[in-house]
Amino acid sequence: MTFATADLCDQFGAAVQICRSPLVSFGARPSFAGPIATIRCLRDNGLIRDAARQPGAGQVLVVDGGGVLDCALVGGEIGANAARNGWAGIVINGCVRDLDELEPLSIGIRALGTWPQRGARDGDGETNVTASFGEVRFEPGHWLCADRDGIVVLKSKP
Repeated sequence: MTFATADLCDQFGAAVQICRSPLVSFGARPSFAGPIATIRCLRDNGLIRDAARQPGAGQVLVVDGGGVLDCALVGGEIGANAARNGWAGIVINGCVRDLDELEPLSIGIRALGTWPQRGARDGDGETNVTASFGEVRFEPGHWLCADRDGIVVLKSKP
């Protein structure tokens, strides 16, 4: 099932949160939707690696990396694991790398940009917390829809 973000905005009005971060699309799926799972971390992708290795069951992993632009939180290995394990998408308030590996993956990936150096792998951070960026509160279990027009969040599946 696909959702057009413009139609959701028209239909649900003020109940829709629209992400204002300038996120760029990577990966082979520019449109994706699903319930939100969250991680908050800073320059450390250990929790993201762990999540990508688990069954995603159609969820969208929202990663609040603090908007840091000098390390990549997701690369080819994490992206491939997430795609293989059924994640619908990954939205990162931070950077990605390994674009040649991410581009063909059947998963939606949005990030602020690219950076060739990866973050630490210590596992520092938090899971299942409210992530806030782009003037949106990303709550675990809420519904995220992304397409070429943007990213919107609703409290439940439309």
